[in-house]
Amino acid sequence: MVSFPFCKINLGLRILSKRADGFHNIETCFYPVPWCDVLEIIPSQVFLFTQSGIPITDAENLCVRAYNKLKETYSLPAVKIHLHKIIPMGAGLGGGSADAAFTLKSLNTLFSLDLSVDKLIEIAAELGSDCSFFLHEKAMMGSGRGEVLRPINISLAGKFVVIVKPDIHVSTADAYKNVRPDASRASLQEILTEDLTSWKSTLVNDFEQSVFMQYPQIQRIKNTLYESGALYASMSGSGSSVYGLFKEPVNLKEKFEGMIYWSGEL
Repeated sequence: MVSFPFCKINLGLRILSKRADGFHNIETCFYPVPWCDVLEIIPSQVFLFTQSGIPITDAENLCVRAYNKLKETYSLPAVKIHLHKIIPMGAGLGGGSADAAFTLKSLNTLFSLDLSVDKLIEIAAELGSDCSFFLHEKAMMGSGRGEVLRPINISLAGKFVVIVKPDIHVSTADAYKNVRPDASRASLQEILTEDLTSWKSTLVNDFEQSVFMQYPQIQRIKNTLYESGALYASMSGSGSSVYGLFKEPVNLKEKFEGMIYWSGEL
């Protein structure tokens, strides 16, 4: 069985409060983007994980963790999992979480486990804060750690997106250390109902201020996207990728030479 785990961008990201468990309560809108990895799972005599594309250094990667998590409760035979990694890691795009979610979905289908979407969401939430989102194929508001999801009626259909990933790794833990939680602001969902052209002054990713101070190159990418005509530009998640939304297709590869670059229609 072959599937294509997609990535996401965050339309706004607010850090609301520090939780007793050490995590943070956030508010964000996850939006699906058709930049995909390729995942193949087939029955096998022995369990085997292989990969190609962007190298994965973590031996206990999220595909393997998803398989083992499901096997704890359900009788799963051995499988061969092959992941062709295209979505860059450490980019704030959720590629690893997407791979885990699609592993759960594929195993559920391949072995007729008949697990409901709600059950898969429950399992996915144990693997990563944004993992549950990738069991949906539409925009969702995320709260709690990001695992509490509700639909939002928003569409960027027809808009063109450019995503740029510099050769920078932003530690999520460090990014959280340097933000001040604030729950006093207007609802993010209200801002998202406004015209996209107003987002530049109202739709904020709380990680940007501290990340930009530490990595000015990431801020320069955002500025370049605006200078190139983006209607809206933002860092995705805790970075380091930055995306720009455009009214029409653009080719900006030359402006971001040496960086990972992807563009396409939403």
